[in-house]
Parts: sequence; structure tokens; C-alpha cells
Amino acid sequence: MTALLRERRDDGVEILRINRPDKRNALDTATLLLINDALTELAADADLRVVVVSTSSTNALCAGADVGEDLDAAGGVARMEAFAELYRLIEQLPVPSIAVCVGNCVGAGAEIVAGCDLRVGGDNLKLAWAGARLGVPVGPARLTQLIGLSRAKDLIYTGRPIGMEEAASYGLFQRTAAAADAEAAALDLATDLVRQSAGGVRVLKQMFRELEDSARRVSYENERLIDFQRHGSGLPQGTAP
Repeated sequence: MTALLRERRDDGVEILRINRPDKRNALDTATLLLINDALTELAADADLRVVVVSTSSTNALCAGADVGEDLDAAGGVARMEAFAELYRLIEQLPVPSIAVCVGNCVGAGAEIVAGCDLRVGGDNLKLAWAGARLGVPVGPARLTQLIGLSRAKDLIYTGRPIGMEEAASYGLFQRTAAAADAEAAALDLATDLVRQSAGGVRVLKQMFRELEDSARRVSYENERLIDFQRHGSGLPQGTAP
């Protein structure tokens, strides 16, 4: 069973569904590489209109890194480099991206949520920036611009989980729905986007990226992440010696 399911609609909307339900879609190295390969391919696709990042199970969009993955030190660095590449590729998509925010969206899952352009929240949401507990230098590059400095500091420093209603009150969501209906709501939103000028939306996406300086922000945070894994305590790496 593949850890990433892909579907392309006739209107140019690509749906990426993370498919590790037994792990709450926690990301191991192999899954990260699948996602990164897909995003690299999509970035060069002239017919692409919208990317929807979703899940095969409403229990989780993504519960973060699979910390049970057996890795040696070099493998731990390689996995962190793959996470950094994931964040870069999401930021560099030339078309709008929509996250289906259901169940656990924790750690790297929260970063995917914040990295997408638009978000649909499900009523079973558990959204948390959990990195501070392990000292992971991640979060400020994306979340601050979305909800403001004070709220971003609260969520990133404390790591406390928030549900759909609180996240919606911060302006994170364009739409909300029952968890079972969240992907359908995201696809309705995608349909609204593909009614617009394809070229015009791509130009607007580029303008947003440049005016918000998001590439520089993500690059800065990625450098800190990789240094944390290479020279600091790093993420847990299973039981490999």
C-alpha cells in the first residue's frame, strides 16, 4: 500500500492524500520522499491549477515526524533535510494550495497547514506546534504571517493544541466543516479558484510570495532545522545505533 495517494481531476486540481492511517500519517523518510517527488513534478506541470493536501483518514492530516523510524545519525539528518525540502516545495508551488485540516495536525502536520495558501478546518481538529518540547526550531517562518506575532508566540512556545473554533477565530480557515466533509469543502474551494484566470492566479501567487518574502523566511528556518539535527539534540531517531 502506497503511503501517498494521488488523484488528478479534469479541471487541473491535484489531490495528494497522505496514507499511513496506522501511524496517524506520521512521516517517515520514504513517505517524505514520495511527497517531495510529487511536489517537484507538480511544480513543473503547466496544466496544474490547484493542489489539495489531504488524507485517506479523517483521524489525521499528519501527526508529525515518525519518531519510531530506525535511523542512524546520518539517516536522521537526511530525514530532516527531506522535511526542509517539503517546506521549501510547498512554499514554491506556483499555484494555490489548500490543506484539509482534520484530526491530528501536529508538528510537521501543523507546518503543512501553515505552509499552504488556504485551509479548510474539520470539527475534530487537534492543531499543535509541538516542536518547543524537543527544542525544534520551527514555526515562526509560516505561522506569524498568518495569525500575528503574539498569537504565534503563544502557540509555538506552549505547544498547546487548539481546535477548529479557536483556529477559525484566528482567521486560519477559509471554510469549516464536519471532518467527514472537509475534503469536499476543500474541493469546492478549489473549484472556485479554477474559475479564475489560470495565468492570473499564477502571477498573483508569485506576487504574494515576493511581497511576503516567504522564500527567505522558509530558507532561514530550514537552515536552523538542519543544524539542529546535525549538531544539536535533533529529533528522536528510533532504536538504530
